[in-house]
Amino acid sequence: MPRNTIIASIAAALIATATLDAPAQAGGQVAIDIKPQNADQEKAMRAGLMIYGIVNQMQNGANIKQNGFGNMAGIGQNGSGNYGVVHQQGNGHSGTLQQNGNDNAYGVFQFGENTNTDVVQNGNGETGATVVIGW
Repeated sequence: MPRNTIIASIAAALIATATLDAPAQAGGQVAIDIKPQNADQEKAMRAGLMIYGIVNQMQNGANIKQNGFGNMAGIGQNGSGNYGVVHQQGNGHSGTLQQNGNDNAYGVFQFGENTNTDVVQNGNGETGATVVIGW
């Protein structure tokens, strides 16, 4: 697949599938849930999550990366071939990812301050991501 097609697929997935989880408010957070709508978008997102893992020297399975203070994170997996990431940049974050099924991939990315995210991914071969920004 040509590079421009992959970039366009990722951009389309981000734009077409993003949903606002919570309204912006003082001392709050805003979340965007991203779920691919077709096989090409799914492959692009899964590849992106794997590249993220390689760049950050993470192993297959469950990976947590935290930069900041007072952060809490956890990943639980029931099944085989799952790949999960919780990345927290900033302070006071709490994030969990629970994967139930086989061959799933999901990333939780929290930035800013004091976000709280709990994701449950059920099924087989599912892919997605949640990006949360807090203030």
